[in-house]
Amino acid sequence: MLVIGIDPGTRSTGYGIVRVDGPRIACVEYGAIQNAARLSVWECHVRIYDGIAKLTQEYALNAAAVESQFFFKNVLAVLRIGEARSAAMLPLTRAGVPIVEYAPRRVKQAVVGRGSATKPQVAAMVMTLLNLRAPIEPEDASDALAIALCHAHTRRIEERLP
Repeated sequence: MLVIGIDPGTRSTGYGIVRVDGPRIACVEYGAIQNAARLSVWECHVRIYDGIAKLTQEYALNAAAVESQFFFKNVLAVLRIGEARSAAMLPLTRAGVPIVEYAPRRVKQAVVGRGSATKPQVAAMVMTLLNLRAPIEPEDASDALAIALCHAHTRRIEERLP
């Protein structure tokens, strides 16, 4: 099973693909769709859409996982992240890839064991779980891999339930 995790953002949308084979989970690819500050928000959305569409064409994805939106004091930030999420989710939906959402605390709980874990703790655990030697850059890619791992662990637990 191939799972893509997505950490959406207008200027940087992280992605991470993991292969789940029984108890083994391996990193397939990770990175980020980076958008220059000179681009309009709409140009960024097109680049996000095209980047995720390319990944759906390259890989036979079985599932997509994304963090559920949480609330900020800045309403504009929530709006922009929602727009980036839509741009990333549309090509997956069009390709028929099921999408699952996870709360940020649940992702941290699944990967680190504590819902209040820090970003550096999550990044270190992602490296350990996927047996990666070098730090994951950019940070959005590390977050995306954590989201994919959360889905893999959640699915494994759900399969064990009667």
